[in-house]
Amino acid sequence: MNWDNVTAEDMIKALREVDWSSPPRPLAEFFSKFSLPKSTSKWNSRLKCNLYYYRTNYFIMILSIIGLGFLNKPLSIVAAALTALSIAFLNDSFAGTFNEKATRTMRQFSPHFAAKMRPPLMPVIRGRSSTKRTIYICGRPRWAFVLITSAASFNLWFVSSGLLSVLWALAIALLATILHASFRTPNVKAHLNTFREEFRAVWRNYSEL
Repeated sequence: MNWDNVTAEDMIKALREVDWSSPPRPLAEFFSKFSLPKSTSKWNSRLKCNLYYYRTNYFIMILSIIGLGFLNKPLSIVAAALTALSIAFLNDSFAGTFNEKATRTMRQFSPHFAAKMRPPLMPVIRGRSSTKRTIYICGRPRWAFVLITSAASFNLWFVSSGLLSVLWALAIALLATILHASFRTPNVKAHLNTFREEFRAVWRNYSEL
């Protein structure tokens, strides 16, 4: 993939649709080799490639840095967790996995209630859905869960008075992420993973025809 042609909108869309359930890369690989980018275009391409390839590592690192900033504020930790959950719900793969596990768990206690958690059936015309696919969580549109978790986290931030602390912690976490993505030399695995994701995306689009 030519990362120079990838826009910020394409990057956000790819991170939203990609599978986040894969484990993080090993620390030995994460801190393996660093070098200065030779040009601005090389830096731009490297930044996008590393952000996509090490996405799980960066997500864990950001949460860890934010968590360290709230060791003396338990409510802020809960607020940070809810904020992270609301952001994770925006990812299609995470939302679908969360819905499946929640429905499977509820089925063990109440099959009747679990049946109500299934998403509504969409009308199909000539083998295709008549409307754009909507992500459902526990039988409700995804935006409802994002709204609920966001509102709950906002209230906890307000009660704990930890908003300023999280802004500092978030700034440090984002700076550490950008610095690592800028100087970490992309390896062969990153390029192979990119090609594999491209193939999966093309195959998925082909199977939907």
